[in-house]
Amino acid sequence: MVAGLLTKITTTNDQQHEHLHRQPPHLDGSTPLNLQTSSVLAFHGKNVPSITILSYLSRINKYCPTSYEVFLSLLVYFDRMTEKVNAGPMESLRQANRGAMEHNRSARSSSESLASDAMEGVTTSSPPPDTQTITPPPSGYMEKGVEDGRPGTPHSRSFGSESPPNPPEPMSIDPYNLSHFFVVDSFNIHRLVIAGVTCASKFFSDIFYTNSRYAKVGGLPLPELNHLELQFLLLNDFRLSVPVEEIEAYGTMLVEFYAREVVAQQKAAQAQAMQARSLSESSSDSTNTVRAVA
Repeated sequence: MVAGLLTKITTTNDQQHEHLHRQPPHLDGSTPLNLQTSSVLAFHGKNVPSITILSYLSRINKYCPTSYEVFLSLLVYFDRMTEKVNAGPMESLRQANRGAMEHNRSARSSSESLASDAMEGVTTSSPPPDTQTITPPPSGYMEKGVEDGRPGTPHSRSFGSESPPNPPEPMSIDPYNLSHFFVVDSFNIHRLVIAGVTCASKFFSDIFYTNSRYAKVGGLPLPELNHLELQFLLLNDFRLSVPVEEIEAYGTMLVEFYAREVVAQQKAAQAQAMQARSLSESSSDSTNTVRAVA
């Protein structure tokens, strides 16, 4: 069930965050990274492992058997890491969105005010039909420009402008590189799983194995697993304790998800069977018709 849920999550994120799969520009040392971002990128692989999540978890459980709560706790840890890492970038994006909206609103208001002033000036300066006298600009127009003493302000622009200026381009709403976000996908799920099992086994169980065994089973060099274990602890603030109520809630959620998936798969299988049966019956009817005509 855990493998099914993780597969569903990674498949969905792979489809929605395909641009995250590009190699992040962090290894050349040209871009300074904070510790949190470095911890996130430590789990990102260059390629997607060929082994499926189900096979990977089965391999771990076969050669490093542990309790079920260890595998269930992975879901809790991944949610904690997502909330912790993405809180800062999401807040920055919200602030950037608010700033862009205020900037556009201010530009729109300034444009409307300028257009209103221009229309007022045109109305005031229109001469009567029977006279050729030229009416000066509206009262206060030049005085305001002189008082401001700033070229380019709405009150010191040329009166004969054909149309109000275009509003400035909106600000970018993505000030963060996407590599700053923590997203569970096919490029990091295997490293996250083996690092999480290594940490959780030592916390929940009295019987656990050496890191060299976990590294061998997980297909990683021992130094890399040691590094990933530390980064996993850092991203969880070294909080591996999970209340019983939270474990039960995640277990209930997992069972409900699995039940929905099983029902959906059964319905899909029934639909395919009915479609195949209808095609077979249609083909049989056509054959009988041809024979009858012959």
